[in-house]
Amino acid sequence: MDLSALHTFRVAACDLNGQMRGKRVPPSYADKLDKGAVRMPFSALNVDLWGADIEGSPLVFESGDADGVLRPTSRGPVPMPWLGTPTALVPMSLYHDDGTPFSGDPRHALSAVLNRYAGRGWSVIAATELEFTLLDASGPQPQPPINPVTGRRLQDEAVLSMAEMDAFDAFFTELYDGCSAMGIPAQTAISESGIGQFEINLNHQDALRCADDTWLFKDLTRGLARRHGFTATFMAKPYAQDAGNGMHVHFSVIDADGKNVFDNGGPEGTSALLSAVAGCLAAMPGSTLIFAPHGNSYTRLVPGAHAPTGASWAYENRTAALRIPGGAPAARRIEHRVAGGDINPYLMLAAVLGAALVGIEDNLQPPAPITGNAYDVAGLPQLAPDWPSAIAVFESDPLVARIFPADLIRNLAMTKRQEITRFATHPPERHWLSYLEAV
Repeated sequence: MDLSALHTFRVAACDLNGQMRGKRVPPSYADKLDKGAVRMPFSALNVDLWGADIEGSPLVFESGDADGVLRPTSRGPVPMPWLGTPTALVPMSLYHDDGTPFSGDPRHALSAVLNRYAGRGWSVIAATELEFTLLDASGPQPQPPINPVTGRRLQDEAVLSMAEMDAFDAFFTELYDGCSAMGIPAQTAISESGIGQFEINLNHQDALRCADDTWLFKDLTRGLARRHGFTATFMAKPYAQDAGNGMHVHFSVIDADGKNVFDNGGPEGTSALLSAVAGCLAAMPGSTLIFAPHGNSYTRLVPGAHAPTGASWAYENRTAALRIPGGAPAARRIEHRVAGGDINPYLMLAAVLGAALVGIEDNLQPPAPITGNAYDVAGLPQLAPDWPSAIAVFESDPLVARIFPADLIRNLAMTKRQEITRFATHPPERHWLSYLEAV
């Protein structure tokens, strides 16, 4: 993509909440991005949901709010189809002047985990399934959007309804066109169980590229929805009495010879798969804050609401937190089903893949797979029940400390505690507006 031919373009990195932080720059910067032409405060990636500095953060008050250097990621420039003027976005990561990755950058956290896999001669293939809700945000409370065909507001669930998909055909056609232009491998789309809820799957690919594309897809979806006169949100729970939005990730591990290390030729998988499952289960309670990063997230994590609350695994069982799908042994993989749609994809994939690797490194063994409904299984280790508890266990969990750098753990905990304090000053009935398009 010829950046020098554009009027301006954007450069942005991902903050802890998954929001883009960056700058609009002139085309003269196109040949200088690799040379550190764009600088940004380290603290910009560790601001709260509204973009405010974190009170007492060492990044601001001990380092003098120092600048880092933004450098392009391997993802490369992409068009921004949701804007009216032709322009581009160059995804960036933040570094120190000496080239050291900034430990508070979520993308670097995932890269560090994947480098540990690479040290074994392995690579990770991953895919995401993203649920989102289309709604009308023009009133004091969110409500279902107007059906473009009938002119009436959506009222009921429409699981796998082709009529509901087709009613929003103009939006979904533009969304697929946008994915194609941006190089995002969008696959199937379905109408999900919530009112105005849909799901799109992104195809299996390199895990870092998977996180990049998931991050970009969320902004593309929100931006195009605005152009069509409604709002798209990845909030974990847009409506208190309706289905929540999840984000499942599928992953497998490939060795240097191109073989799936989870494939033993049968349905049960290898010892490496079992150890990866055990690692994911062991780290799940301590990683709750990654899978449910916001106050709204915990309205989704309740028993019986199609969101796992206990650390369990099973073969071909969608009530379990970890599912081993059937199918051809060569495609044997783990599906992690805990996260909400409001997550930061870099942190989520780092937590999942880091936990799996800890399980393999330590040769952990999982309990027996569950059968039946996971919500009826007694004695399962539980996810943190609420936002403050999730922050506390995230800070102290020894497995989390083996996955994420200490600075990121500290910064995320401080960020989330500040958000709790700020939300306490907002009327509860208005909290949804803060989350609507921010997550």
